[in-house]
Amino acid sequence: MKQLRILPFYISLLTTFIVFSQQEKDTVKTKESYGIRVGIDISKPITTYFEPETKGIELIGDIRLKRNIYAAVELGFDEKTTKEDYLNFTTKGSYLKIGANYNAYKNWVGMNNEIFVGIRYGMSFFEQTLNSYTPNVKGTYFIPDTVNPNTEFKDLTAQWVELIFGLKVETFKNLYLGASFSVKKMMNTKEPENFKNLYVPGFNRVFLNDMGVGFNYTLSYLIPIVKKKK
Repeated sequence: MKQLRILPFYISLLTTFIVFSQQEKDTVKTKESYGIRVGIDISKPITTYFEPETKGIELIGDIRLKRNIYAAVELGFDEKTTKEDYLNFTTKGSYLKIGANYNAYKNWVGMNNEIFVGIRYGMSFFEQTLNSYTPNVKGTYFIPDTVNPNTEFKDLTAQWVELIFGLKVETFKNLYLGASFSVKKMMNTKEPENFKNLYVPGFNRVFLNDMGVGFNYTLSYLIPIVKKKK
């Protein structure tokens, strides 16, 4: 009978201990890291390997401002030789993109992944070299000769905005793999006389209506600064 009397006490004590332990565990698990994440666009060296006429590097970074909001920046350098039907030209220059991402993914406890939408303002400083061109002559029996002027156009600039959709997955502790797709709209560009900027570093190929697209695959590392409760 004595054991039966104290049984409710042990059950109550055990229940209290379990609840307290679970609360403590949940508190630890729901702390999220806020810090600076830095990395590189790994698609650039892969592209260079398969396309020797294309060279470039892009560094990326972001910092977590709020639970789902990140300030982001990308900076890089591109050098690309483009071969069109009648043109062969080389573009070389640097670029900077700044903006923000919003993480729309609701993580489980202990996870820190992202499915995000973002916006960027981009600017580029570059030069173009017209390596060769072939006059587009129609209605004649003569085959046009290729002209090799090697004309350089320096001090060119461009500004644009872009909308980004992407994801980042934490594969190991603080190490992230990412991929994104962007749609771009040219706002302003300085072009040389009688030559259109068909390729702009950071913007990539300039299509009709001054539109462009981009893809990237990133590897980044989070440097934790503080941890906040979820």
